[in-house]
Amino acid sequence: MGQTALYTHSVFMEHNTGSNHPECSGRISSINKSLNHNHFDNLARYEAPLADVSVIKNIHNVDLVDLIFEKMPSSGFSKIDADTIISPASGEAALRAVGAICAAVDIVMSGQADNAFCAVRPPGHHAEPNKSMGFCLFNNVAIATDYARRRYNLTKVAVIDFDVHHGNGTQLAFQNDGDLMFGSSHQYPFYPGTGSISEEGVGNIWNAPLKALSGSIEFRAAMQERIFPALRMHKPELIIISAGFDAHRDDPLAALQLLDDDYFWVTEEITKIASETCNGRIVSSLEGGYNLDVLGLSVAAHVNALMNSQQL
Repeated sequence: MGQTALYTHSVFMEHNTGSNHPECSGRISSINKSLNHNHFDNLARYEAPLADVSVIKNIHNVDLVDLIFEKMPSSGFSKIDADTIISPASGEAALRAVGAICAAVDIVMSGQADNAFCAVRPPGHHAEPNKSMGFCLFNNVAIATDYARRRYNLTKVAVIDFDVHHGNGTQLAFQNDGDLMFGSSHQYPFYPGTGSISEEGVGNIWNAPLKALSGSIEFRAAMQERIFPALRMHKPELIIISAGFDAHRDDPLAALQLLDDDYFWVTEEITKIASETCNGRIVSSLEGGYNLDVLGLSVAAHVNALMNSQQL
C-alpha cells in the first residue's frame, strides 16, 4: 500500500457562507467523520499551510486578488456575487485551500507520498483568472498546476474534473497552453453554461458532457471512451483531480445519478494511468458535493482508491 497524504485545517469550518447555503462547513464535518474511521489510520495527515499570495497572482489578475481581500468583512458577510459569500475567516480559508494543494504537490513530487487529497473550502474550479464565482474565490487546481510547473520544471500536467458542474475557470486558464490538459465530465446543459464538446482549446480541452439523469453507465463510458484515452495520450508528469461529488444521485444541486462506487472506480482508473505515465503522482482537491449524508461516504470511496486498498 502506497502512502496517501491528507491535507485539511479547522479554518475550513470557519468559512461561513450564511444559513442554508449549500457550500457550508458541514461538508468538512461529513468528510472528517468518514475519514476518521480506523480504515484510514494509514493516511498521513497534515495541516494545510498558508499560501503565499504571489502564487495566486500567477494565475489570477492582481486587481481581482486584491479586491477579494479588500472585501473580507471584519464581521458579518460580504458578497462576491449572489452565490459566493465571504465572512471574516474566508481569507485565511482561501489561502489555506491554495496552501494545501501546493503542499500536496510538494509532498507528492518529493516522493514522500504517492498521492494526496485536500479536504478544503472554498472550492475553486469556477474561479476564472479575472473573476471569482460559483462559491469559488481562487482556482486551487489551476494555481497548483502553475506552482508545480514553476517549482519542479514540469512541462505536462493534466487536470481531471468529475464535478457535476463544468470547471469553466480551469478550462479558461488552460485553453491556450497545449502542454496542459483539462478533461471534464459534467451535466450539460447546466451551470455555468460552458463545457460543450466543441470547446477544444488548442486540442487540449476534453469535455464529456452528460445529459440530466445520466448514471454510472454513461459516466463510465464517457471516461473510458473520451477522457482516459486523452489522458494517456497527453502523458502528464502530474495528474491533479478536481474532486467534486455532486454528480451523486442524492445530491440536491444537480441531476446526475452516480454512486459511491463510481467515485471509487474513476479514482482507481486514474491511479492506473498515473502509474503508467507519472510514477503514480496524483493530487486531488475537493470541489463540490452538497448532500451532507453522502458526501463523506463518496470522499471515503475516492480516498480509499487513492490508498490502493479494498472498498469499504
